[in-house]
Amino acid sequence: MNFSQTGMTADTQFCYDSVNKSCLRHVYLTAIRAPMYLFFGVTIIFTICGNLFVIVSIAHFKQLHTPTNFLVLSLAVVDLLLGGFIMPPSMVRSLETCWYYGDLFCKIHESVGVMLCTASILHLSFISIDRYFAVCEPLKYKTKINVYVAFNMITVSWSISAVTGFGMIFLELNIMGMEDVYYETFYCIGGCALIQSEASSMISSTLSFYIPGFIMIGIYLKIFLVARRQARTIQGIVSQSKTSQDSRKTTSSKTERKAAKTLGIVMGVFLCCWMPFFLCNTVNAIFNYSVPAVLLDSLVWLGYLNSTFNPLVYAFFYSWFRKALVMIVFGKIFQTDSSRTKLITD
Repeated sequence: MNFSQTGMTADTQFCYDSVNKSCLRHVYLTAIRAPMYLFFGVTIIFTICGNLFVIVSIAHFKQLHTPTNFLVLSLAVVDLLLGGFIMPPSMVRSLETCWYYGDLFCKIHESVGVMLCTASILHLSFISIDRYFAVCEPLKYKTKINVYVAFNMITVSWSISAVTGFGMIFLELNIMGMEDVYYETFYCIGGCALIQSEASSMISSTLSFYIPGFIMIGIYLKIFLVARRQARTIQGIVSQSKTSQDSRKTTSSKTERKAAKTLGIVMGVFLCCWMPFFLCNTVNAIFNYSVPAVLLDSLVWLGYLNSTFNPLVYAFFYSWFRKALVMIVFGKIFQTDSSRTKLITD
């Protein structure tokens, strides 16, 4: 077996030489493995630090204690857990091509991975609903969406995601109907890959990704059309009146539309990062698992990068995040009454 064209050595080894049914281990050349470890390491650090900054910013500054930002904070916790718990073992598995942490931790790792991916899209779904009321029905927003409702949304997102992730893996619903094939063909000691039957792949992908994804796209298209109509109306109001009350209404509307645009970009980044994996995972089950493992692993890491990109989106579009970041870096949040700092100007 010759792997020289893919950057691997020509020698095929085993993950555990003295164990029966051990997985094969393909050793990458040092010239490839070293920069890849550097890339993955930097990605993990950026993911953890970026999302930690988002969490601290929203938790510390009282002005940011809004229903929308509480949902964003919870989403940042999802991304932080993925960066701190999922990415490091996945880095070793990807570059060493073996799993050295045992079957139990493999199940926990895969369960948490499914849980966090599901939690991400559920959080984004609820955020899109929040933005719909804020932009499309602003008069009903405060009665429909408040802190209590936001916490209920967060609870539902985490609960459903935990049941989905741990239930599917520990009850082996992912291989239901193909147990014999899985243990004869796919299972080996030193491996940790999520294998799904055709039915499991179609059902889980449809319920966890495709349906929520299309619903979110529909909601944000509606928001975009309403926001564009509001922008034209605001231009007419501003040209006819310059009262302070009209000015405050205009500023508030612009803020809501900017928040909707920013969170819409967050949703778009999520879809771009995770859609290739879900499409490939579905096709892989249909076509008898013919997709190369290296390609699937690469698409998984593309999905992981979504958790790295989110804080960058906040930093680029939100001035309050940049101000909060400066205060955190220079330790100003430890000053008296720093939590009451006004980050968002009217």
